[in-house]
Amino acid sequence: MKHFERLLAYALILLLGFIPDIHAMTQKTHKSHGLSRFDDLKYPAEFSHVEYVNPDAPKGGHLKIAAVGILDTLNPYTPTGTPILEAWPINYFFLGFLGLNEPLMAGTGNYSVAADEPKSAYGLIAESVEHPDNSQWITFNLRKDARFHDGHPITAADVVFSYHFLKTKGSIRYQMQLSLIDRIEIINDHSVRFYFKSPGNREQLFSAAELPVLPEHYWSDASIKKAKLDPPLGSGPYKITKVVPGTSITFSRVQDYWGKDLPINRGKYNFDQITLYFYQDIAVAFEAFKASTVDMHFERVAKRWAEAYDFPDVINGRVLKVEIPSKSMTLTPVCVLNTRHYPLDNLQVRKALAYLMDFEWSNRTLFDHAYIRSASYFPNSAYAAEGLPSDDEIAVLNPYKNALPEELFSKPFAMPTTDGSGQIRAHQQTALQLLKEAGWQVKNNQLVNKDGKQLSFELISNSHAMDKIIIPFKKNLAGIGIDLKYRVLDSSTYIRRVRNADFDVIGYNYPFGLSPGIELFRFFHSSNADAPDNQNLAGASNPVVDHLLEKIPHAQSQQELEVILKSLDRTLLWNYYAIPLWYHPRTRVAMRNHIRRPDTETDFPVIISSWWLAE
Repeated sequence: MKHFERLLAYALILLLGFIPDIHAMTQKTHKSHGLSRFDDLKYPAEFSHVEYVNPDAPKGGHLKIAAVGILDTLNPYTPTGTPILEAWPINYFFLGFLGLNEPLMAGTGNYSVAADEPKSAYGLIAESVEHPDNSQWITFNLRKDARFHDGHPITAADVVFSYHFLKTKGSIRYQMQLSLIDRIEIINDHSVRFYFKSPGNREQLFSAAELPVLPEHYWSDASIKKAKLDPPLGSGPYKITKVVPGTSITFSRVQDYWGKDLPINRGKYNFDQITLYFYQDIAVAFEAFKASTVDMHFERVAKRWAEAYDFPDVINGRVLKVEIPSKSMTLTPVCVLNTRHYPLDNLQVRKALAYLMDFEWSNRTLFDHAYIRSASYFPNSAYAAEGLPSDDEIAVLNPYKNALPEELFSKPFAMPTTDGSGQIRAHQQTALQLLKEAGWQVKNNQLVNKDGKQLSFELISNSHAMDKIIIPFKKNLAGIGIDLKYRVLDSSTYIRRVRNADFDVIGYNYPFGLSPGIELFRFFHSSNADAPDNQNLAGASNPVVDHLLEKIPHAQSQQELEVILKSLDRTLLWNYYAIPLWYHPRTRVAMRNHIRRPDTETDFPVIISSWWLAE
């Protein structure tokens, strides 16, 4: 009898080993040509092209662009050096356009294929995807004709290599992006499956879909940590064909690009060549544009836009000034306050500094009233916190009420405003009161702590473009005894110091795009506050912020996501991790009159990949 019972037990163990998880059996599997965060995809499986392109745009010509920054590496994945995609305006308007290694899927997150559809992605290297309702895993079925520029086919082995390579050796951006993934397995040469650490929703699927696929046969013999100027092997519509160290880089259209006939690519990638000329200062880049060295200029200085475009090419019509409507949040400057450093680790000190930035004077005197004051991390969007918290926001925030400023629930957040006259004595008095509460007092015209040390901090920049903003700010601070040290550094030193969090205050533009999601972890989650090469510039380490960020992947609707992000916005604002400055709901571009763009507008302002040159 005991022998029989033992055999029966073994049989049950073996049988159970073959029985799949009951919960997994009930999960419906979805197969599609694309991914959407919540709703149905805008474009059906058999779409011919996206709506905002001219599908018959002519190919040809040479586009020349100024890039403000340095050129010291062509490796876009390195944690050292400065990749070309970090230079202005490449980092905002050309990121997907000039991407050398394509992702599995192309979307608003990284490749701007569907720039008229927030948080979506369509098959690029992957022809289709499969995933269950609970998003525990996702399978990518690769296109069999996808290949690298040297003719090697793109296979599942390349995807697996890319995942392990970027997760362990890539920059912090990729390490954070891939942190939700538990493991990856090859199904066959053209199918690969990612398993996530826990069930979630479709938000986490994008972290796998946006993985750039690197050629294993190239990178296995190359060091990702080495900053170098050898053009890496890619798979996209362009490849690097000429490099003049420190001066320029030329991309040439790949004539036999494997994906040129895909519907998502029709009407795009129309220039035969694109050359980036690198300059250290935006004012020098503007002079290069005036001299016809480059073909377009993205104007960031309102006063220059209003007053400096009176040179002959504008007057005779060879240069056109264009303002393109935008709902993008990528061009909204803030002053980031590094809370790792004394005295900026004190909330009252940070709040006091906000009273000494006179936006109204700057907007009247310097910007010709061109800008709107920002009071949000997500201005010009549905995610900006406005007025008092809604009932839904209160429901989200109430569990953390004891850890939040009382004012968050009783007052709308607003930045201090002035009459624009430059006289801010009332604001200085408010700032002094806040600083007194933090233990500072004025002695001998200096604001000092109990040890007699003056309140002092350093603001660094890599451009003199902010001089007109910072110098009046410095004067306002000095008026109550605060010493601001303002230093303009060369680009390489500046980038090194920012990566090492070796600064007190910097100007920054958060690259949030159209639909913020789990990428916000990089900028605000405490787990990234002290990581090397981190993007949590303020050093935010706040349990409430962490909890709100962790809710984002579990949002079940667009409305729920908006409530979470508005609650996050309020929490960040009332903690004064940064001083929001301003925004402009249009992108200003001056361009030669032979450059053409489609008539259809999108929420994302400038889709350069859909532009072309007149014949």
